[in-house]
Amino acid sequence: MRRFNPAMNAQVLQKETVGYGEDTMTVSGTIQKSGILFGLLVAGAVISWNQILAHGDMSIAFAQRYMMISAIAGFGIAMATIFLKKYAAFLAPLYAIVEGFFLGSISLFMERYFPGVVLQAVMGTFAVFAVMLALYAGKVIRVTDKLRSIVMVATGAIALMYLVNLGLAFFGTQIPFLHSSSPLGIGISILIIGVAAFNLLLDFDMIEQYAGRVQKHMEWYCGFGLLVTLVWLYLEILRLLARTRD
Repeated sequence: MRRFNPAMNAQVLQKETVGYGEDTMTVSGTIQKSGILFGLLVAGAVISWNQILAHGDMSIAFAQRYMMISAIAGFGIAMATIFLKKYAAFLAPLYAIVEGFFLGSISLFMERYFPGVVLQAVMGTFAVFAVMLALYAGKVIRVTDKLRSIVMVATGAIALMYLVNLGLAFFGTQIPFLHSSSPLGIGISILIIGVAAFNLLLDFDMIEQYAGRVQKHMEWYCGFGLLVTLVWLYLEILRLLARTRD
């Protein structure tokens, strides 16, 4: 079954099935690679944050510049990782660093307008990750084909909504509730966070399902896919907290 997240797609992983005598992907190996990528993400965010702060009164302008450059670079590297999976051991760490620069810049930007919001967003992201991991490990929520279908459709609908909003931005308008602090806007934001959280369950299941069945370099690739979901979750929580402050 297809997943919306192109980095954690069952059909993508099936193309990487292991040959005789080749090293295979393991759960422990994937956890280790994911930890390395997360560390690089945090390092990039800290470096970006400190570099922008060094510009003093011009920090907001530099934060916007960092956001634009790192967002474009991160998207390009992500696409390269998806199509060049065998090079994930190089591309995934590079993506983590660049995405760290993006998160550092956007976090500083939001912190200037809503003091304390970044720490809350980080704690919220860790809390959601821990809860979903516990639910998955304890088999409280089982990843079935029906659940995959629901999450896939919901994620696709969210992606389409953001694409439409991006298209409208070129004409000087936008989807009102996507950026408002109204009860509807906050409700939509909470719904999106819920969908992102359930994507974590699908990521956990995909890693466990293909352990021992695909090539070793897929540990880096699956770590990259999990990082993509975590970044999305953090950004949505940050957006929600900013709305409640507005």
